[in-house]
Amino acid sequence: MTKPSLPELLHAAVSAVGGTERPGQVAMAEAVAEVIDDDSHLLVQAGTGTGKSLGYLVPALAHGERVVVATATLALQRQLVERDLPRTVDALHPLLRRRPQFAMLKGRSNYLCLHRLHEGVPQEDEDGLFDPFEAAAPTSKLGKDLLRMRDWADETETGDRDDLTPGVSDRAWSQVSVTSRECLGASKCAYGAECFAEAARERAKLADVVVTNHALLAIDAIEGAPVLPSHEVLIIDEAHELVSRVTGAATGELTPGQVNRAVRRCAKLVNEKAADALQTAAEGFERLMELALPGRIEEIPEDLGYALMALRDASRTVVSAIGATRDKSVQDEDAVRKQALAAVENIHAVAERIVQGSEYDVVWYERHDRFGASLRVAPLSVSGLLREKLFSERSVVLTSATLKLGGDFNGVAASLGLAPEGTGGEDSPDWKGIDVGSPFDYPKQGILYVAKHLAQPGREGSRGDMMDELAELVEAAGGRTLGLFSSMRAAQAAAEELRGRLDMPILLQGEETLGELIRAFAADDRTCLFGTLSLWQGVDVPGASCQLVVMDRIPFPRPDDPLMSARQKAVEEAGGNGFMAVAATHAALLMAQGAGRLVRASGDRGVVAVLDPRLDRARYGSFLRASMPDFWYTTDRNQVRRSLAAIDAAAKASD
Repeated sequence: MTKPSLPELLHAAVSAVGGTERPGQVAMAEAVAEVIDDDSHLLVQAGTGTGKSLGYLVPALAHGERVVVATATLALQRQLVERDLPRTVDALHPLLRRRPQFAMLKGRSNYLCLHRLHEGVPQEDEDGLFDPFEAAAPTSKLGKDLLRMRDWADETETGDRDDLTPGVSDRAWSQVSVTSRECLGASKCAYGAECFAEAARERAKLADVVVTNHALLAIDAIEGAPVLPSHEVLIIDEAHELVSRVTGAATGELTPGQVNRAVRRCAKLVNEKAADALQTAAEGFERLMELALPGRIEEIPEDLGYALMALRDASRTVVSAIGATRDKSVQDEDAVRKQALAAVENIHAVAERIVQGSEYDVVWYERHDRFGASLRVAPLSVSGLLREKLFSERSVVLTSATLKLGGDFNGVAASLGLAPEGTGGEDSPDWKGIDVGSPFDYPKQGILYVAKHLAQPGREGSRGDMMDELAELVEAAGGRTLGLFSSMRAAQAAAEELRGRLDMPILLQGEETLGELIRAFAADDRTCLFGTLSLWQGVDVPGASCQLVVMDRIPFPRPDDPLMSARQKAVEEAGGNGFMAVAATHAALLMAQGAGRLVRASGDRGVVAVLDPRLDRARYGSFLRASMPDFWYTTDRNQVRRSLAAIDAAAKASD
């Protein structure tokens, strides 16, 4: 029997999911197949509606080697495992004459821990363990959630937190889950044979396609101990998120609360001298942190250096001293010891990292209204790590609707450790970029409007002219507005102002769960939804409910953001343009994502309004506009009001 061609396979898969074959999807599938065969790498921009999941799944399944697909969001993981993969495998089975297996794999803390569930949680102030089910009042929200999870444990096949509906709070979940550092290990645990996390790993080892997330991919790269099974092809979807997720995984943090918890966990497990030394170091650190002012620490002050060395040395002693417990009343000693070790090893690692003071790290203080001060350390860049760990010994495909910034792929490629396209050598992997376009007719479906008559936004202070403009636009659109704001304070101020001016529902992020807000926004055409960062890329509402997307200002990083400003300075010191490489690239990515909220289907019409005149006037404006969908561009406020009123009238007529 002849081997089926890629177009045949793609046609079968698209038919199975009830989709329409698109030229961009075909071009993407062919490019993915080519780099898999060549053992090379690909950056592929595929606009909304291209059907990019099938564009990479079909050639990957046809290849026959193991593939890992890493995504940033839970929604896409679910879509792949619950919809796209089952239907695609069914459709390709008769043609391939084999049935590829697939599995989901996440970090250990995403799975229910049976040891925690049945034996309890190591308790800091009491002996041994305590039973959270007894400690929580059965009528409280926490108590009800815990009882529901106990029942769920008997029914679930996966133990995966995301399969529990409705979900539970982080606090409730922490009572029945462990991190990889706290885990006893299958061989030492009484429940090892039934462990959900171990079962997920075993399924992944047998699967042809493993679906995971960026965070686990980052841990796999950073820790050096393989978490993912060996694979020949790595596909990174939502690849615009990868650098920030890897940076997050490589960031260390120390807080007084975290150090004090570690002290309590160790108190009965080590000799008195070791316990007292850690207690003294913790008190010194806490006193220092009370005085900490937010901002970057370019040179470690003497007092902080002493406090960190005391923490490092005391925690090293505790790690060496943790053996049999001093107090015989401690129950389930292995679990108590493992949790204590995890806490102290983390303190030792972060304190040591900051004391060593690598030129490749950025250290800063942060202060939070609720949680107090923290000391943080993050890599100045993750590009070297990604180049070394990601692009060796496998083909890598990175895809997203937003990878071309300012008209080319080189900005995103540089953040991944890749040289400009076509210039790769021994130290830098060779790659190619392809933009397969979008099935949407952006110039006909959308308008990009810049309110260039407004005053330039300052760092602080009210923007009365911007509020007037926003109210007029929302009124002309008849509601139907997604408001994307650069800060929570700006979103709150706008919601408060417009609730007083307009007779239409204004929803505000934080007043309800994000899922509920998006559902309410989609359900009523007159409703508006205002919010900040997660709305710039987390909203998919096709149709008449979202016909105006407003950005209050260009979303540059805050000038006092320690990590971003350090990265900008490093580029400048190397002779580059720090503002364009860091701040403008950050803003371009967010604006491309934000503008992408408007047109989600072929019948969508609307306006993206940017209430920041710099997008039209500033030299970098053309770079930012080139990163956004190719909407019809105008600065004519009257034209936009007429267009919005016409779109509103058409939507009402079709209702």
